[in-house]
Amino acid sequence: MRKKMMITLDEAVYEGLFRTIGKRRMSQFIEELLRSHVKDATLEEGYQMMAADEEREREAMEWCNSFTKDMANETR
Repeated sequence: MRKKMMITLDEAVYEGLFRTIGKRRMSQFIEELLRSHVKDATLEEGYQMMAADEEREREAMEWCNSFTKDMANETR
C-alpha cells in the first residue's frame, strides 16, 4: 500500500532534483534513497548490497585466492 506525504525542500535542492530526475520520478528516487535507512533489509537485499560494493568484493576475492597459493605446494 502506498502512502502520500508532503515534504519541504530547499528551492535549490528541488530544482536540482527536478533537472536531474524529472517531476514524475522524484517520489520513486527519494523512496529508493531512503529505503535502506528505514526498512529492515532481507538477507537477499543484504547480499545484493554487499555484491555491489566493489572494494569489498575485491578484498574478498584476494582473500579467497590467497588460499589457492597456500594449497599449491601441498602434497596430494
